[in-house]
This record gives sequence, structure tokens and C-alpha cells, in this order.
Amino acid sequence: MPASFKDYYETLGVPRDASSADIKKAFRKLARVHHPDVAKDKKTAEAKFKEINEANEVLSDPEKRKKYDDLGAHWDSPHHSQRQSRQETPQDFGQEFNFGGTGFSDFFEQHFSGGSRYGFPGGARDPSSAAARERRGSDIEGDILVSLDEVMHGAVRPVSLQMANGRSGKVEEHSFQVRIPAGVTDGKRIRVPGQGERGSGGAPAGDLYLRVRHAAHPDFHTEGHDLYYDLDLAPWEAVLGADLTVPTLDGSIKLRVPPGSENGQQLRVRGLGLPKGKSGERGDYHATITVHMPPKSSAGERELWEKLRSISKFNPRTNPSA
Repeated sequence: MPASFKDYYETLGVPRDASSADIKKAFRKLARVHHPDVAKDKKTAEAKFKEINEANEVLSDPEKRKKYDDLGAHWDSPHHSQRQSRQETPQDFGQEFNFGGTGFSDFFEQHFSGGSRYGFPGGARDPSSAAARERRGSDIEGDILVSLDEVMHGAVRPVSLQMANGRSGKVEEHSFQVRIPAGVTDGKRIRVPGQGERGSGGAPAGDLYLRVRHAAHPDFHTEGHDLYYDLDLAPWEAVLGADLTVPTLDGSIKLRVPPGSENGQQLRVRGLGLPKGKSGERGDYHATITVHMPPKSSAGERELWEKLRSISKFNPRTNPSA
């Protein structure tokens, strides 16, 4: 079951030398168009949203991006194919596993999931021994892409698992339901009992462990059960304060920006983050302020800036806290 190469740069529509800021901007632009909550064709949008999430997952991480760039440069070369064959042959590992319904492609699972794509027999044994005839199946690990809506409310997802025997080439596939609990945090592993490698000699199957990856959102990111939003302000909004409407996972709310707010300052709203299991409690919502300067100033605006300069006693180099 060879994995097809994914061109993540093409998916995001950025050149290979794109900066981290360019990648973030491209992802946000595409995510706002293809997010299932806003798109008319939700099924098509969901598939596209998963593709751009996967591309962002790799290209926004410096280590994964370097690995991807090294891999992509030699993807079609005989040397690369031979190296992959020597390092990752199903014959060496017993069985190869491919997932369906996790939100990630086989290409991602094979190279970037950090999980165990293959079942490990646990060492060489005499095939005639009792231990070889009765062996519990190996556990399998993979990743599952979970939207923030699924984190908020919980969900049940159909997942399929293909198992190819490295020696016989026989492929088996079975499907099952995976319960995603409300409030599950990024990096948490979901255990699915008995859905790992099949046991031998009547021994039980191993377990499947799916590592949760929160789908990147165009407006928010998560840390534990807390939700973070980047709040962009004009200089006068930061200086004078403002009453703004900001998005949350529960809908829009009014947020008061106090006068004298600083770049990087966080405004917290309690209880508007992610659920904390079945307790009914929730994490907090944080709006992180970024103050932006206008790209150009009209003649009238420049006159006002010059007037401010002439009357202000503030000097950030001598009295930054004044």
C-alpha cells in the first residue's frame, strides 16, 4: 500500500521558499474559504479543509518542514526508493497499516505522524513454539485530525484500518467507530481496545491508539483547554480603548479593550474556552493584542501625528513605562 506524495506547497499555493508568515497567511486565507461552517458544499469543503490542515501541520513546523523538503527533493530518485525499501519494508515489520477516516493521508501517516505505522511481532521466535502460536497482536499508533467543533461537543467518527501482511501481501480491512470525547486536548491519545494487530493462536488483538491533533482554525489556536484569538488593533484603539465584537466558539461577544493596552497583552474571558471533560467546566478565552501601524498616512493624518509628536512627553527609549 504505497503512499502517494503530497505537494504541500501547491496545496497552500505558496513557493518553496515561503516564509513562516506567508504560510500562516496562506493557510488562514484558504481556511476561511473552505471551513465547513461557512462553505455551501460542506462535504467538498471538509475534504479540502483537511488537505490544507495537513499541509499547514507540516509546513508550519520547522522540523517537519525540513524533513519534508529533504524528502521531496529526492522523492522520485532511485536512491531514495532503495533507501526507503531498506528502511521500511513490511517484510521487516510483519504488517503494514493504513488508516481511513482520521483526516490525514497515508503519506502524512508514513512520514510525519510520529506513531507506529507497522505492527512489531516482538522479536524472533521459533514458529513451532507455544509463544509463537499464541501471541497477542501488537498495538498500533496513528494520528486523528479533530475539529474544534468536535472538541466542543464530542463526536463519533467512522475509522477504517487496512492491514497488509508483508510476506503474503494479503490485505484485510475493517471499520469501526471511534468516540471523540468533548474537551479532548491536543496530543491526547484515544485508546480503541481490540482494534490493533490481530493476535495469533487465539490470543487477543492489540489496541489502537489515535493521537489527537486539533485541526488548525483560521481564528483560534488552543493550549490545553484554553482558546486563543489574535486581536488586531489600530494604535488609537490601543491608546484610547475600544469596545469590539470578537468571535468565539459560542458566537460573537462584546470585548472591552482598556485604554493604554499594549502589544502582546492578553485579555481574558473566563469560561469561554474548551470543555474540561464531563465536569461542565471550561477553559478560558484569551485575546492576544497585536498593534498594527497604518501602511500609509494621508496629509491630514500626518498632520495629526506631527501634532501628537510635538505635545507628547513620551519617549520609549528613556521612559518606556511612563
